[in-house]
Amino acid sequence: MSSSKVALVTGGNKGIGFAIVRAMCKDFAGDVYLTARDVGRGTAAVDSLKKEGLAPLFHQLDINDPDSVRSARDFFTEKYGGLDVLVNNAGIAFKMADTTPFGIQADVTLKTNFFATRDMCNVFLPIIKPGGRMVNVSSVMGSMALSRCSPELQARFRSDDITEEELVGLMEQFVRDAQEGVHAERGWPSTAYGISKTGLTTLTRILARNLTKERPGDEVLCNACCPGWVRTDMAGPNATKSPDEGAVTPVYLALLPAGAKEPHGQFVSEKKVQPW
Repeated sequence: MSSSKVALVTGGNKGIGFAIVRAMCKDFAGDVYLTARDVGRGTAAVDSLKKEGLAPLFHQLDINDPDSVRSARDFFTEKYGGLDVLVNNAGIAFKMADTTPFGIQADVTLKTNFFATRDMCNVFLPIIKPGGRMVNVSSVMGSMALSRCSPELQARFRSDDITEEELVGLMEQFVRDAQEGVHAERGWPSTAYGISKTGLTTLTRILARNLTKERPGDEVLCNACCPGWVRTDMAGPNATKSPDEGAVTPVYLALLPAGAKEPHGQFVSEKKVQPW
């Protein structure tokens, strides 16, 4: 078994994920795994970083495939005895101009951005080592969507006693309401991407609370962040930040110094804790 520290980044073959891997290779004292669902694109990304003199490793990981997620967990458990840093970056968004029916957009977007990311968290959190870090790449769009929810929904998403089960129920309710065309009258905004990230930030708060209760001495820190508006395939060419600039806050959270107590269970943007 390797005694090296180890970090894993999902959706690492392009965009912000690729930039996070690049920065981690420079600043993290350990092995950095670029993961992607597509082996060809993933290994090509690793090769291009090797040309920059960096040494990332590759592992196939499709967060939407439960077998792939569990097989990756087993790999890191056997090779390293667990994981020191997990950055959940993989995500999807429909373009604004996309004419796919909203109910389908809601189902597809939440499947990856909320439900598959939740599966990653639940499968990998038990193998995150003491002093480990988990970072969920969320979005300020989640905060904006939250502010456009009904007061009742806002109160639940913001509450300090919402459980994971209740959150899952709300996310399933949003998809159902969207599919039935009644989401607006039920208090939801018309943004599947936004609500998927409202859910992810809320999940992060719940997981952090559980860590504090169940592993109080382990000093594992778990946070969500917004990378900003970044020039990627997702956001398009007019965005204000480069991918390397977008990686700054996720990497800052991934590399919080040993012994740090905070931030924990927070939503962070530009390296600053944001109100939720």
